[in-house]
Amino acid sequence: MNDARPQIDLQSVAKQVMLAHGFQPDFPPAVQQQLASLQSQPPQLAPGGDLRDLRALLWSSIDNDTSKDLDQIEVAEPLTNGDVKVLVGIADVDGDVPKGSAIDQHAATQATTVYTGIRNFSMLPEALSTGITSLLENQDNAALVIEFVVTGDGHVKSSDLYRAVVRNKAQLTYNSIGPWLQGEAPASPKVAASSDLQAQLKLQNDVAKALKQQRYQHGALNIETIEVRPVLVNDKVADVVKQEKNAATDLIEDFMIAANEVVARALANVSSIRRVVKTPERWDRIVQLAAEQEGNLPAEPDSKALNNFLMQRKAADPEHFADLSLAVIKLMGPGEYVLERPGDPEIGHFGLAVQDYTHSTAPNRRFADMVTQRLIKSLLSKKANGYSDEELAAIAKNCTLKEDAARKVEREMTKRISALAMSGRIGDVFDAIVTGANAKGTFVRVLRPHVEGMLVQGQHGLDVGDNLKVKLVRTDVQRGYIDFALA
Repeated sequence: MNDARPQIDLQSVAKQVMLAHGFQPDFPPAVQQQLASLQSQPPQLAPGGDLRDLRALLWSSIDNDTSKDLDQIEVAEPLTNGDVKVLVGIADVDGDVPKGSAIDQHAATQATTVYTGIRNFSMLPEALSTGITSLLENQDNAALVIEFVVTGDGHVKSSDLYRAVVRNKAQLTYNSIGPWLQGEAPASPKVAASSDLQAQLKLQNDVAKALKQQRYQHGALNIETIEVRPVLVNDKVADVVKQEKNAATDLIEDFMIAANEVVARALANVSSIRRVVKTPERWDRIVQLAAEQEGNLPAEPDSKALNNFLMQRKAADPEHFADLSLAVIKLMGPGEYVLERPGDPEIGHFGLAVQDYTHSTAPNRRFADMVTQRLIKSLLSKKANGYSDEELAAIAKNCTLKEDAARKVEREMTKRISALAMSGRIGDVFDAIVTGANAKGTFVRVLRPHVEGMLVQGQHGLDVGDNLKVKLVRTDVQRGYIDFALA
């Protein structure tokens, strides 16, 4: 049977969308020259002095199935008193990308890697981010180690930062480790072959759960967002599927949050870039939204009360929880990067219910993390950090703007990919939920496959949360439109 779907070069479309949102998807000649020099004369690793040799530890990484830009690895050690020491190794990208170099200047402009589903537009040349500076399996790398000791109930009682040479012993994936940790699938061959690795991952999982529970007790929000990814067959979009969270994604998320808090506290006495989510200005609307669903929130912003409400709604109505989460996220406002100087009032991160938070664990993918890495290394070496407050403020502003632009690129590409995946199913009927009803139109989300579109026929009288059956009537891949009619 012939594939009647439109023949569109999504790679080219992705590049056009990147340019339209202010990105420079091609690396300039000066970057290529610096990269060639680095490849011909790679830095030599020599443990000693302030560079510890931790290659003997059972480090592992967990990431997406196709990820090669590995920023962090983890290992945990049980202590005799019942506490657990966690070590998170972060790729020392700064060691290969000096401040002010051509690669650094390009990364500063781009600020983030953009994942379009069809192609990744890397902030750094891929020879670096997926090779030289990536913490790939069986490769020696310089790393910044974030160490912290966790008690049985999830408190971080002490911490340390230092540089080391590390070696990833097991490159693992969320989709294989998560189901195994949950007891829903057998271990992958790599894990099954090592009882030490099995014990290590289970220990990490126990610590991560304790960290998460402690955060929830302080008021961190339990938010569920929906992300989809394309299924490619012979480099063509065959379908789109929902990306599921599991125990492995939670493990890494919990460790990274704890590591970022440790780094933020370590930088308390120097100017640095913080990652903040301000106290919601539209808290009154969040209170109203909760009241509409039989919830009762206090008049003043309270993350713990909000999380209790969210947990109740998740238990009562899991099918619509992602839509409630999205509404709360929009009312809270996006996260942003800001300059924080010693003595400045702390803004904090409302969603995580913490006062000290930064981004430090993904220097291959985010420029803010690379800057933070330089600040840490300056702190460890007791040298001036090399950034003025004005520079840090400008970097924070650009990182916020580019992160917002990246979300728009990714959202536009998701719409186009979804439209292409659905283009061969005109006339099919689907179960759906109304996700939006306003002056712009009525919008629905199909449950399988997980795509969103506009209801263009039969929409009158419907409201958010209504369940219905819809028929696909039109797709426009160029615009990313998917139109349904009431079936």
